[in-house]
Amino acid sequence: MKIPGILEIEAELARRRLHDFLRFFAWPALTPATPFEDNWHVGAICEHLEAVARGQIRRLIINMPFRMLKSTIVSQSFPAWDWLANPSRQYLTAAYATDIATRDAVDARRIIESPRYRKAFGEIFTLTTDQNVKTRYENDRRGRRIVTSTDSAGTGFGGDIRIVDDPVSAKKADSQLAIAASIEWWRGTMATRANDPASGAAVIVHQRLNARDLTGYLLAEEKGWEHLVLPMRFDPALRKTTSLGFVDPRKAPGELLHPERLPEPVVAELEASIGEYHKNAQLQQNPAPRSGVIFQRAHWRFWRELPALDETTISIDCSFKDLATSDFVAIQAWGRKDANHYLRRRFKERLGFAATVTAVRTFRSLFPEAVAVLIEDKANGTAVIETLKNEIPGVLPITPDGGKVPRAYAMQPTQEAGNVWLPDPSIEPGIEVFLTESTAFPGAPHDDEVDAMTQYINWARKRLHGPGMGLFELMRQQAAAASAAGQIVR
Repeated sequence: MKIPGILEIEAELARRRLHDFLRFFAWPALTPATPFEDNWHVGAICEHLEAVARGQIRRLIINMPFRMLKSTIVSQSFPAWDWLANPSRQYLTAAYATDIATRDAVDARRIIESPRYRKAFGEIFTLTTDQNVKTRYENDRRGRRIVTSTDSAGTGFGGDIRIVDDPVSAKKADSQLAIAASIEWWRGTMATRANDPASGAAVIVHQRLNARDLTGYLLAEEKGWEHLVLPMRFDPALRKTTSLGFVDPRKAPGELLHPERLPEPVVAELEASIGEYHKNAQLQQNPAPRSGVIFQRAHWRFWRELPALDETTISIDCSFKDLATSDFVAIQAWGRKDANHYLRRRFKERLGFAATVTAVRTFRSLFPEAVAVLIEDKANGTAVIETLKNEIPGVLPITPDGGKVPRAYAMQPTQEAGNVWLPDPSIEPGIEVFLTESTAFPGAPHDDEVDAMTQYINWARKRLHGPGMGLFELMRQQAAAASAAGQIVR
């Protein structure tokens, strides 16, 4: 009876478990000079990928921070391991750029061509010589790997398993255009490239960028996605249980994901350098932090009874079309008392041009005392202005000053000083919609109500104080008004 050697034992373990394959074959081939540092999250990722290989999971999303072996496990090791049991499997793999997707494909091929891999598994398959380039290679069992990217024109090829690893670069985390393009690429290209739509699998792995990134879109718009979430710091509120029964094993809030790889001083420095919003998105995989990004929840004030107001203003943010995918029309009535601003009524709905005009007329009739009707002079707003300027008194075209985010930061001191008051939820339960959108801004799926609010607050500030007032003096006046207010503050 032959006693198996170390290689034979490791090969048998590696056939059975991706985790062991990573330890004994992939890691030595990719980083031979660096010791392998194991961790529970590595095992969790491997177990879910094994379920994909078995057909138990067909749609898998993995959200995890950078520098945690994401690509090493998913894009490099997994396909090389899967070919041990399924050498005819065809892979279509992508990243935000072709050179990144190509790098991962080359590293997977480096594992396959390593001496240990060939010695242990060489009888299963060999790479063909006629199709063996960086962006496409095949084996003699008809398995293949083809590379594409979210910035390419697409490919006519499909795959039994499709892998998308980082659909958007972290450098474009604040680019709504790049994020929207990655979603459109998924819908128009990758989603339709399963060789067999009934059995084809897809794995999407990336760090979160904002609430409407590819993960946010898929979880909101498509069914059947398994979601494995691995935040940098343990947060009980983010804990999920997957269909495999996996639950984040950490107990103490704030406990790190892999402290041996990224210890506390390193993580703390990262958090300080990337800021609150990106910390919650890219590290915590929670791009809509409960505390808020620009507008902190703790800074809102809530009214149950309005004071005698100095004046009322209507602010309107129009959309382009009334399609199901369009933004909303947001109409708000704001009252002012000294330096305090009170949201009196809000309206938010997808409307076309004619319906928008009707809604503005209705709102104006509800608040005939309004001193101005602010309408952003773009999208349908321009046509609405032209239609109503001679009919409704006080119509005032507003030309946006800077982008959405700078406008939000311009009014942030007013909200932070406690001078922005919202209807108490006991009066308007729907105010939670407003709070959710403003808290997640600029990463929220929609920002129409934020736009209407910043339009009014910034207009009112300039009207009251002039554009030249110093920020310190403005905040001093706002703080004094807030402390003198007799309303209930939460």
